[in-house]
Amino acid sequence: MKQLIIAIIVVVFGVANMVMLIKSGPKLDPHPVVPLAPLVRVVTVNPETIQMTATTHGTVAPRTESELTPEVSGRVLAVSPAMVSGGFFKKDDVLVTVEPLDYELALVQAKASLARAESELNIARRANSRQIDLSEKNLTSDSQSDDALNRFRVAEANLQESRARLAKAERDLARTQLLAPFDGRVRSKRVDVGQFVNRGNPIATIYATDYVEVRLPIKDEELEFVKMPIAGNSNASDKQLAAVKLNASFGGDEYQWLGEVVRTEGEIDPQTRMVNVVARVLSPYETDNEKPPLSIGLFVSAEIQGQAFDNVIVLPRIALRGKSQVYVVDAQNRLQFRDVVVLREVEDQIYIKGGLEAGERVCISPLETALDGMMVRMPIPGNEVANR
Repeated sequence: MKQLIIAIIVVVFGVANMVMLIKSGPKLDPHPVVPLAPLVRVVTVNPETIQMTATTHGTVAPRTESELTPEVSGRVLAVSPAMVSGGFFKKDDVLVTVEPLDYELALVQAKASLARAESELNIARRANSRQIDLSEKNLTSDSQSDDALNRFRVAEANLQESRARLAKAERDLARTQLLAPFDGRVRSKRVDVGQFVNRGNPIATIYATDYVEVRLPIKDEELEFVKMPIAGNSNASDKQLAAVKLNASFGGDEYQWLGEVVRTEGEIDPQTRMVNVVARVLSPYETDNEKPPLSIGLFVSAEIQGQAFDNVIVLPRIALRGKSQVYVVDAQNRLQFRDVVVLREVEDQIYIKGGLEAGERVCISPLETALDGMMVRMPIPGNEVANR
């Protein structure tokens, strides 16, 4: 009984102390919850003059490539040292010589035939003149006069035929030497000394080296930003040609060549909506020791210089909301939804032509929920990490 009384006294004493502590403790006054403005990053609008470019790629190709084909048949007498794969030659160099003996004999025969025809023509001309004189004096018959005139005309025809044979013989003899049609290089050859070649059968593939061309596909909508010569416009001046920089990796190093866009091809690919422009680089093999030649078949990236636009604002692509809207942060750090005129979108940048003023701040942070007029915060300069 005594232990029960002691337990009750301890419980009552504890409850009394708890009540006193609650009453004597500090009182908390309720306050409304203040929402925290989101932290955003901004860029300041700075209009500038922008030189537009178009980036693409292509493969270097010769401006012209030809099959070297003999125009006469015969055994190959000599082959130029340049007639190897990769060999260089100049215009009018003798690349292949076909044995000329048969054609020299044909030329001698043609000259003899011409001399005989000239002699026969002189005889026929004198005979015809005599018949004309006798006919005027009524001392010959009409049949004799006709025969003399006919022999004269046949002799004239034979002379023309002999002259044609002589010209052909001279031409065939000249063709026993295959001359280079341009400054170029040998891609491949299929002939050697002693081999018999037939007229019309190709014996080598050659290409010109005065300049090379690169077909560069670009999107059709980018044509308005790059100054291009119109296809079929033969009056295009050099001022209309767009400069192009070609870059390629060669032997582990990066090299650059300068050229110009000379034409656009006539069709737009219906599948890719791409149009091919053709860039030209002069003297691709005339380089110093530090830069390799712009070889045929080399894969290059290209940057085509376009037109310059004034008062253009460049922003990160993340700043664009939807198709043509950005978030402007005003002087009170409130968001304003602003419609802008987008000139161009390229990779991770957008080019804006109108809708913003110099000095305005544009939000470039992603916002899950954005309201027009919403308060935002910006990092303290130099303390961006602490304010995140």
